[in-house]
Amino acid sequence: MGRVLPNPDQLNDRSPSKMKLDAEFRRTMAAKVEIYTWSTCPFCIRAKALLNKKGVDFTEYCIDGDEAARAKMSVRANGSRSLPQIFIDNQHIGGCDDLYSLNAQGKLDPLLA
Repeated sequence: MGRVLPNPDQLNDRSPSKMKLDAEFRRTMAAKVEIYTWSTCPFCIRAKALLNKKGVDFTEYCIDGDEAARAKMSVRANGSRSLPQIFIDNQHIGGCDDLYSLNAQGKLDPLLA
């Protein structure tokens, strides 16, 4: 039997119950998330920050200067060569702006569940 958690709308953002609820939510996210990056790319860093903030486990492919890996990524990303390129459950999401847009529209969390 699952645990009953309090309604998050009734909790203060910094309350221990809210933080516990947020941690519980992060543990339930189970999508396979992959991100192709360069180590110094600011958009890559920003995309990873959002995923980390949400408590998402992801696989990072740091392809600094590896043209063969970039070509493989490009095939998966329908020809896109810019970084980052993000995939959720093998579905191409796009780059950093696409990830943040999905989040702003409330469409990211359902993909991560």
